[in-house]
Amino acid sequence: MTAALPAFAQPAPSPEVLRDLAPTGKLRAAINYGNSVLAQKGDPNKLDGAPRGVSADLAAELARRLGVAVTYVPYEAAGKVFEGAKAGAWDVGFIAIEPARAQEIIFTAPYVIIEGTYMVPVNSPLNTVDDVDKDGVRMAVGLGSAYDLYLTRTIKHATVLRADAGGGSAMIKKFLDEKLDAAAGVRQQLDAYAKDHPEMRVMSGYFQEIQQAMAMPRIADKPRTAGVVYLAAFVEEMKASGFVAEALKRSGQVADVAPPARK
Repeated sequence: MTAALPAFAQPAPSPEVLRDLAPTGKLRAAINYGNSVLAQKGDPNKLDGAPRGVSADLAAELARRLGVAVTYVPYEAAGKVFEGAKAGAWDVGFIAIEPARAQEIIFTAPYVIIEGTYMVPVNSPLNTVDDVDKDGVRMAVGLGSAYDLYLTRTIKHATVLRADAGGGSAMIKKFLDEKLDAAAGVRQQLDAYAKDHPEMRVMSGYFQEIQQAMAMPRIADKPRTAGVVYLAAFVEEMKASGFVAEALKRSGQVADVAPPARK
């Protein structure tokens, strides 16, 4: 997979950077299959079965620059990635920026922006995202997802009901099984479902811009400043160089590349 990626000039990382980002001698990269915009499962018939998508490509490029092998640590939902951070199971991850996660995770600036929105039955009286936060409205969300955390923090009147698992289409199943009023999720996943189910529609507006970032787990008493600075610069170069846009295109996904970080 890595042979197909474009190469970029990069100064050799310092021993401190290697210690911070690949302390075991390899780069353990968390991959969240629950968000198909960012990661897709590889071909099981191929020898390595490596994941595809922008997050896997970024991990492979980072490992190439560090001069170490990459090991993918797969998860089915962002909430599970977060749990893995607390357990020290990965070195770098790809997860949405959320205040509720910041005590356990150090985030870079975002590299991709994804909209969180609602899907409703085509004849629903709910027409805009503002219509949803009303008394009596029940919505399904994926457990531990960025939009679960955001809606839990911001919804004042509607009832937020969590699927037993996060990621993928778990919230759609709950929405259908329990005949709820709305399903909250990533626009691309909701659009894909509605395309094949004309009895559903996805709202044109959004309740959240989900900022997908690279991340490092926090380790008590170890700020790992060299690794933090290196990873932040890496993300900025990957956006500016077109790497992120090309990786999205290669994997057949559409999303907005995040703007440069403010200095």
